[in-house]
Amino acid sequence: MHIPDGFLDAKTWLSTAALSAGALSYGLTQANRELEDRQIPVMGAMGAFVFAAQMVNFPVAGGTSGHLLGGALLALTMGPWPACIIMATIVGLQALFFNDGGVTVLGANIFNMAVLAPLSGYWVYRLLNRVIANRPVKIFLAAWFSTMAAAAATALELAFSNTIALKLVLPAMLGWHSLIGIGEGLITAGVISYLTSIKGGLFLSIGRKAGESNV
Repeated sequence: MHIPDGFLDAKTWLSTAALSAGALSYGLTQANRELEDRQIPVMGAMGAFVFAAQMVNFPVAGGTSGHLLGGALLALTMGPWPACIIMATIVGLQALFFNDGGVTVLGANIFNMAVLAPLSGYWVYRLLNRVIANRPVKIFLAAWFSTMAAAAATALELAFSNTIALKLVLPAMLGWHSLIGIGEGLITAGVISYLTSIKGGLFLSIGRKAGESNV
């Protein structure tokens, strides 16, 4: 999922950098409003968990790699905009200190993994509230979709940059990440179920923000 340096042309990494900067600027304002004091320690712990999970990756296609994302997990436990800030911090640290994803394409990697993944997972979860009552199923589907959305965006950016043909990179990215998304969904549902069992009040407050009527 992390795009290395040199794989995107200037128009693509500049435009995604602008989108990411705008989203994170808005997200910082929203996060200050949404976060409660008791969530700050959990925010650090969840960020560390996702950081460690993302370090385990493997090649997929066109120089990219696949791994667990954690965007939906953070969005459903911390809220969508705090999740964007945490994820952007993780992606930035990985690029600067672990050579995981390029520096010039950092805006694109942040857009895919720190903006699109948590926001899409969060909004899919909200939409599913209208048709599915089972919370683990909703969480699983939201996490799976967030993985696919980020993978599709990565493929499109590589294709727009003429790095690899869309007909090659899109099926490869979506195919692999449809499988990775299953693991993402199972882990996300499992972690949130565990957090709910030990810190029910924490998740219940997020559930209300996510539009649940039964919390």
